[in-house]
Amino acid sequence: MTHAVQSNVVQLTFPARSQGRAARRAALLDRFANERRSADDVFWLKENAEVLNILESTGQTIASGALPEEALQAYTAVYDGIEKRLGFFPQYYRFFLSIALDLEALGMPGGKAEGLVRWAYDQGLAEAELSDLQRAEARRLMLRRDLDPSGSAAESEALTERLTKFISRPRTFMVPNKKAAYELTHIVFYLSEYGRFAVQLTQRAKESLNFAGTLAYLDLNADLLAEICVAMRYAGMTPPEAWESWLNRETSGYTVEAWEGAMGHDDYHEFLVSNWAMATAGQESFRQMVPEGRVAVHSAPRPAGPLRLMSQCLMQLDEARSADWQRMQDPIHEALSEPWAIGHLARAAEACTDFDAFFAGFSRAGLAASQERASA
Repeated sequence: MTHAVQSNVVQLTFPARSQGRAARRAALLDRFANERRSADDVFWLKENAEVLNILESTGQTIASGALPEEALQAYTAVYDGIEKRLGFFPQYYRFFLSIALDLEALGMPGGKAEGLVRWAYDQGLAEAELSDLQRAEARRLMLRRDLDPSGSAAESEALTERLTKFISRPRTFMVPNKKAAYELTHIVFYLSEYGRFAVQLTQRAKESLNFAGTLAYLDLNADLLAEICVAMRYAGMTPPEAWESWLNRETSGYTVEAWEGAMGHDDYHEFLVSNWAMATAGQESFRQMVPEGRVAVHSAPRPAGPLRLMSQCLMQLDEARSADWQRMQDPIHEALSEPWAIGHLARAAEACTDFDAFFAGFSRAGLAASQERASA
């Protein structure tokens, strides 16, 4: 995209201090498309695939009035040349398909996505995927144009069964494991087609979301907790009020600031998914004004959550560690010491649908206890 087109997009937005809802979204798209990174950077693909996906999955389209007509001009050059880029970088096909599909769903004129999906399908690009999670994403993307890369209906059903088996083991999500927790949320995203229908999860999969969310809340991890809240709503569940209230406060605290120099790590992903959670819950999203030029996103300072101190306390108790929450409550409170941390733990326990069961797994007292019984 030329500088002149970029300037036109900016001129059609309001000054930051008076941006309306649609103008804020248009400005946000322009900054992600044109200001933060070069379109030749794989991180550009990641960031833009994410922001477009969140707007599309929450219905914030041109047709709905959530985006102004000119909002997608920032992606004209990328969309015009997307076939060449996909052909040269087939290893990033999921990013390219996601961007093209979402641009068209948001209101970009054209119909390139169907041809891109067909080419990726004919090339067998999904066959290069090693993990079920990536195969599920490829299937989700291609099915948006009625193609299933699984090979057969039986293989597609087997993939769904393996994904369901993974998320239906609540014990996995009773101990801190961010990789597994993010895989849990993404499986729900793919199986529900990003909320297009309420996926029928097993009761044990719902427990997994509950326990993973409890850990994220105890860790004050807004990024992960936001994804879990979205996944819950896509599964027809209602996240605990304590979780969403805390996320709402954190989402209000993000700043989108003018930034000079190289683009390093910032809190853009946490900002995006927190606003996604707000929109999915029916709350106003993307409330921050967006300045012109390069921007960086930062969360408000927050203390370390009580999760780490809880784990350290339990580990140090060694043989005295118990799976019984009532027995462990006093030593854990002593380890936390600060009233706000103890209060946060109390809210986490109240919000969790079965905190006693969660704590029994979180305590990791089973192996030590079994060895003690065996030696008795």
